[in-house]
Amino acid sequence: MVTPHISAAPGDFAPYVLMPGDPRRARRIAETILLDSRLVTDVRGIEGYTGTYRGVPLSVLASGMGMPSVTIYATELFRFYGVRGIARVGTAGGIPASVGLRDVVVATAAHTDSAMGSRRIDGVHLSHTASFRLVAAAAQAAGTGPQVHVGPVFTTDHFYLERPALFERLEAHGTLAVEMEAAGLYATAAAEGGHALAVLTVSDHVRHAEALTPAERETDFDRAVTVAATALIAETIS
Repeated sequence: MVTPHISAAPGDFAPYVLMPGDPRRARRIAETILLDSRLVTDVRGIEGYTGTYRGVPLSVLASGMGMPSVTIYATELFRFYGVRGIARVGTAGGIPASVGLRDVVVATAAHTDSAMGSRRIDGVHLSHTASFRLVAAAAQAAGTGPQVHVGPVFTTDHFYLERPALFERLEAHGTLAVEMEAAGLYATAAAEGGHALAVLTVSDHVRHAEALTPAERETDFDRAVTVAATALIAETIS
């Protein structure tokens, strides 16, 4: 089965998939944590690999940026390739002061300003939530401590729009970070009968003028990747 955006053959993808946004991160994941990984698709430069992690088949596929892009790739994986679970591993901007650079956020839910979710069921604003068992497994894998946060994030369509008052209100409602894909992934998993999770590395902060460099963003997300991969294989063997 070849789709408009994925050139893999049937069976090329494992049942569970790690999904970074950046194709270079997908390649790095394949090279650093997967054993015997092989390239299974590279349409439009979006690379996907399959190998094993701790003896369990696991794939990685980049999603591109934003809800429309992640929704396309997640839909095709769930609908046409038999994938059962996807874990987004990406970066996010911290919102409260307690969330610092390089911290890991396990996103239990994703608020959004996107209209995409409202198109799925007329008159309904869907709740975009992660799969409970994946959240529980990720929280256990991440452990406890000030550098691990479990809670909701905010998925936005706008990268450069300045909205300090919005972030103040989101913080008052317990929102941990802002990013651009989780709500789309969670809604797609719900529609396709799959499981979804987002484990994010804080790469910048909306309150402070601090951010990781592009090179650091590529390399400093290893902990989040390990947490997400551990959660996925726990789902596989449960």
